[in-house]
Amino acid sequence: MANTTAPAPPIEEQPWHAAFPSPKSVATPVSREQMRDWLTGDKVPGKDFVLVDLRRNDYKGGTIRGSINLPAQSLYPNIPQLFNLFSAAGVKTIVWYCGSSLGRGGRVAGWFQDYIKSQGKEGEMESSTLTGGIKGWVAAGEDA
Repeated sequence: MANTTAPAPPIEEQPWHAAFPSPKSVATPVSREQMRDWLTGDKVPGKDFVLVDLRRNDYKGGTIRGSINLPAQSLYPNIPQLFNLFSAAGVKTIVWYCGSSLGRGGRVAGWFQDYIKSQGKEGEMESSTLTGGIKGWVAAGEDA
């Protein structure tokens, strides 16, 4: 006798961020020009600001000078620890970016800003996104 049952439909894999709440905050954008000025001016990386590359699989091929790589997929549970580290170091602005800063960048920046608010530290620390992400940075060229 032939098997007449239909195959089970494929299981849809949920996006990595589905296990976490949607951010309530919208992060302040930092333009490529503003970031370039910060990197070449009087601001001190690691003190005045930290630049965080959130890419994981698409991280190959380079990053922005001075940034650290913290893949977005593993970041949400570590927000309290990151907040404590950045607070202890006196960091004022955290700028998050991914490929375009429209997905991972905005989401993580929103989560982090939510946490800043929950700790009563608005005005002391700010969570931002790099407008255009790495793609915008590269497309603008060396002097953009």
